[in-house]
Amino acid sequence: MTVFLLDDSLLFPPAELADKDGLLAIGGDLSPERLLLAYSKGIFPWYNPNEPILWWSPDPRLVLFPKELHISKRLKRIIRQKKFQVTFNKAFKEVIASCAHVRILKGEETWIGPDMITAYTRLYELGFCMSVEAWLNKELVGGLYGVLIGKVFFGESMFSKVSNASKVALVQCISMLQSKGLKLVDCQVETSHLKNFGARLIPRKQFISFLEKWTIPLKTINI
Repeated sequence: MTVFLLDDSLLFPPAELADKDGLLAIGGDLSPERLLLAYSKGIFPWYNPNEPILWWSPDPRLVLFPKELHISKRLKRIIRQKKFQVTFNKAFKEVIASCAHVRILKGEETWIGPDMITAYTRLYELGFCMSVEAWLNKELVGGLYGVLIGKVFFGESMFSKVSNASKVALVQCISMLQSKGLKLVDCQVETSHLKNFGARLIPRKQFISFLEKWTIPLKTINI
């Protein structure tokens, strides 16, 4: 398969032209317009800092339908105990920075470099990105962030400094968004952690058909 080289034009090749690992294109930028176009077409950026931007569209795609959300008995008990205070969009910059920092502390690589933080903070300021925070004794101990376009939430990353903090944040996030019409959570790539919550793999073609129904056409978005 050919990996496409992007220029300044605001366009992407069809997602089905991605290689077997899901790599579709290289280059371009992280402007709000390009990011929103990418997500609406089932494409997302994922690359190491100081390297060229890589754009991906894996097949199959891991997704979570809100009505299929599975919450273990133990987690339900923790939620009922109200150990954590959960908020929305109260500390976006702290959440995205923590998502990167926690991975580094674990000795893992992170794609959440300065350019990504700047780009997604801009999306947050425009109303297309959101954060969920879990607090314990007024300290931020867990959370997640992602892109929200129409009725689809594209999960990007989550972190926990205290056991179960990010799990509680995730459940509360889906519950809140479902009350506002959420239809689908994009989990991007397969992980056992998210499959435990009820996420499942679907063909990329089906995923994109859902995006066509449930995201906002780019031409109607005012940036």
